[in-house]
Amino acid sequence: MDIKKTSRVASIDAMRALTMMLMLFVNDIPSLKGVPHWLFHAAADEDMLGFSDTIFPAFLFCVGMSVPFAIDNRLKRGDTPFSVLSHILWRSFALIVMGLFTLNVGTCSSCMSYLSFSLLMIAGFFLIWLDYHATALRGNHVLIHILKAIGIIILVGIIVWCDISGQHFEFGWWGILGLIGWSYLVTSLAYLICRRETKWVIVAAILSILLCMLNSSSLIPYDWFARNIILPFMPGGWSGHALCMAGLAASLIMRHFKKKEAHGRLIVVFLAIAVLMLVAGILSHPYWIISKIQGTPTWIFFCLAIYFPLMAIFYWLFDIQGHLSWTWLIAPAGSATLTCYLLPYVWYPVQYTTGLHLPEGWWYGVTGIIISLIYSLIIIQIVRWMKRAGIVVKL
Repeated sequence: MDIKKTSRVASIDAMRALTMMLMLFVNDIPSLKGVPHWLFHAAADEDMLGFSDTIFPAFLFCVGMSVPFAIDNRLKRGDTPFSVLSHILWRSFALIVMGLFTLNVGTCSSCMSYLSFSLLMIAGFFLIWLDYHATALRGNHVLIHILKAIGIIILVGIIVWCDISGQHFEFGWWGILGLIGWSYLVTSLAYLICRRETKWVIVAAILSILLCMLNSSSLIPYDWFARNIILPFMPGGWSGHALCMAGLAASLIMRHFKKKEAHGRLIVVFLAIAVLMLVAGILSHPYWIISKIQGTPTWIFFCLAIYFPLMAIFYWLFDIQGHLSWTWLIAPAGSATLTCYLLPYVWYPVQYTTGLHLPEGWWYGVTGIIISLIYSLIIIQIVRWMKRAGIVVKL
């Protein structure tokens, strides 16, 4: 399935595909040497926007942009709002569960090897959330239920085995997929409630940014009970939700101008929003450092100042000019994104266990960067083959 056949707004799938490819890349480069510092994540107390610090928020932005199309498609197929709500809750739960398991990979070494944990985890994920409708098993409901039950038993078995061995699962920061799950949940519920009124979605997006700013400030003392009411527990301190809600607002703005075929006005609006975010980032910088780990408002503003003009460029290239052939190489990362993300949890444990590595000198400087980019493309091409074979995870 390529972008042209599956997406109403090709620019969103193209943005998601590029982001997933770069996520594979930035997850692979920490082992490199002789590479510019700006390519990496900034330290927790470092005032810097590293290239790696812009990739995960870009994915959250893409998640938000995809929400209206996913929900509207279900409603147009005849799903009731209640069934859509059930799907949102199930999908969020699945992402949070996956996030917790991936967070605990490597931490249960006292009771299970890195390789065993990873392979069992991925087997459980695929058995439970495989897109069985794309396989030869699609009509065999009994066997599908059995396979899903085996997947659940595997995941529960991992938790129980680790628990009786004295290594408890940690929640920590919920993992990348967990943060995506929480952000998706809040954003989808906001759209399900406000979908008929774009202005209220934009208000909700602005409110989420304000809550992030409030959470990062000391305007409400940390020992005040009021803080627990106004700022309830949210993983990431509302930063992920703000990015996801901004993507949701961007998607609705895009849809509004696309219906009117006012392509030029859309690009102008996106560029104006980018300038506004840049100014907000500059003005807020004296109060907060630029930090992905801390989830500061300044980090959010500068990231959004990048994404809005980038989406304007993508919209012009893919939706107006129709240059979809440019996306062919990375297209599977836009349509089987979760499978792309999970595949390295097979490769890295195998590499670690077998000691399979390229010569050390290859992991230095430009050569190392090229190898990491090639690695990202190889993962995507493997997923291309998996899609053709019907072996993809779908929530």
